[in-house]
Amino acid sequence: MRGRRRLDWLGLTPEPERELPTAVAALRASSRTAPTGRPRDRTPEELAAAERLRLERLILRGSRHSWLRYLAEVTDLVTGVATGSRAGDPAAALLAGEVVLDHHRMLIGLPGPGYGRTAAARTALESAVRALRTRTHTPAHTPVPAHTPIPTHTRTGGSR
Repeated sequence: MRGRRRLDWLGLTPEPERELPTAVAALRASSRTAPTGRPRDRTPEELAAAERLRLERLILRGSRHSWLRYLAEVTDLVTGVATGSRAGDPAAALLAGEVVLDHHRMLIGLPGPGYGRTAAARTALESAVRALRTRTHTPAHTPVPAHTPIPTHTRTGGSR
């Protein structure tokens, strides 16, 4: 298979391409500079469009390695907001964290070292997502009516 580009990483899930651009743009907007080092002088819509374009380039021309590097950047943004070491919208961080965590969990089904390489990121994201859910008072992907009590823990996975 030498010389051929492996594309199996592209088939995991469409959520990152759909969900991440707006959430990541919101997280980047809370910092003083964009990833290129230029001052933040663009509107939220322009930042989301730029993030969408970056993802499109990664998907069309990138590699599994460059994709995982991008997701590592997102993980750093999410964990920074969760720990309070950086400013940012907790709801955007929660959404981005859940999407990347789901993606990293699915890597177990692909050949190669991706799942093993993301072990530390999964652990950090699990902790960050728990903290952000507490902060936003929202269980995983579920809108909660005002009269519904918030559970103190969430069980995921298959039956045990």
